Amino acid sequence: MEAPGAAAAPSPGAAKRKVMVVAEPGRESAGALQWALTHAVLEQDEIILLYVDLPNPSRRGPFSAFLRRPPPGAAVDPPGGGGGGGLEFLDEMKGMCLKAQPRVAVQVLRVEMEDNDKVSTIVSQTKALAIDLLVIGQSRRPSFLGGRLGGGTSSKNMSMDMVEYLIENSRCLCVGVQKKGQNAGYLLNTKTHKNFWLLA
Repeated sequence: MEAPGAAAAPSPGAAKRKVMVVAEPGRESAGALQWALTHAVLEQDEIILLYVDLPNPSRRGPFSAFLRRPPPGAAVDPPGGGGGGGLEFLDEMKGMCLKAQPRVAVQVLRVEMEDNDKVSTIVSQTKALAIDLLVIGQSRRPSFLGGRLGGGTSSKNMSMDMVEYLIENSRCLCVGVQKKGQNAGYLLNTKTHKNFWLLA
């Protein structure tokens, strides 16, 4: 049985795909990226590491220009790394990509959360960038994205885990990845595959 989102061997003239990995500090996100690099990404693909930042409260005041924060949708790709601001993990994740898949184009994208809703922000980015595959780390806790759904969602969805919501409602294929120990493989979830065990 083929693993959800697994990459086939590249063929001549194969279409380029955009693979988005939700970037967060922590092992869940790192495990999701590791799975994507070893099981889903082909050398002609493009990897987009998406980090959703909190809304900028300083926009209400006159001093916002002094903050070193890129505007929403701005790519963060420092030539020598060193993102700073507690976001060094983005440089580390980009380094993982370049080491594992040196021929794959990698973009780090830092966007501001829209309407205090992280899920909607991720969904809107997948649509705007025409993403083919969305990969997101999944933990045993309710959600590593910061809790359960809220703001602008129906009561039916309020109790749904954020990762599960993305899996069920993303237009592109969304894979939830839970890394099971160092060499124990991955537990994968998609709309059609639930708790699919994949050896490392």
